[in-house]
Amino acid sequence: MEIPNEYKKNIYLALFVFLIIVSLYFAVKFLSEFKSYGMIGSKEVSTITLSGHGEVNAVPDIAGVDFTINKEAKTVKEAQSLVAEVEKKALTFLKEAGVADKDIKTSNASFNPKYEYKYEKVVCNEFGCPPNNGKSVIVGYEASESITVKVRNTDDVGKIMQGLGGLGVSNLYGPNFSIDNEDGLKAEARKKAIDDAREKAKILARDLGVKLGKISSFNESGNYPMPMYAKTMMAEGAARDSAAVIPKGENTISSDVTIVYEIR
Repeated sequence: MEIPNEYKKNIYLALFVFLIIVSLYFAVKFLSEFKSYGMIGSKEVSTITLSGHGEVNAVPDIAGVDFTINKEAKTVKEAQSLVAEVEKKALTFLKEAGVADKDIKTSNASFNPKYEYKYEKVVCNEFGCPPNNGKSVIVGYEASESITVKVRNTDDVGKIMQGLGGLGVSNLYGPNFSIDNEDGLKAEARKKAIDDAREKAKILARDLGVKLGKISSFNESGNYPMPMYAKTMMAEGAARDSAAVIPKGENTISSDVTIVYEIR
């Protein structure tokens, strides 16, 4: 049976539309893949990466001193009273030495029971001795308080540590020399590092025969070393007028930057 011409036209039209749709689909897909490989519509940007270093040295203007007071007694109250007695002497001494209240801070306070293992009394007979069972019993308490002091007149830190050592404190740590406000020095070190990297970039660009463009990436890492603690044990009753002068030295604040420049 022969297919009418009208049906043939409809079939041809449908096939034509289908082919157009399929062609558009593959064309769009091909262009998308083409662009993803940077072959159409993209522009490769060349870059150079330079690092810079900057540092600033400064004499410390504050010193940190830490000390602990430990006392043992039969009761908690008695142990805490013994700690408070030494603390009062220490605070009075610090104030007389010119240390402000805001620069004296309690960093920790605690008390703990002290245990001893005691055995029961046993009676032996002709069959032997029964097991000697024991148990831990509380025999007293230990009270402890840790105090941190900020000494703003660093020339006095030796005298202050010597004085604290003669007041019955258990441990004395310091001095920890540092700079009270480092933000300005950090900014100065960072600027030096950026200038160092920029100058290197200019020289490299000139040697390569290219021009520097905008900065596409920046990263900074700082090295702000903490001064070391020196543990100092002062003998009780040591003469205050024999305190040694403690050298302060210098603290180094540094900055390292990495800058990526576009070139053209």
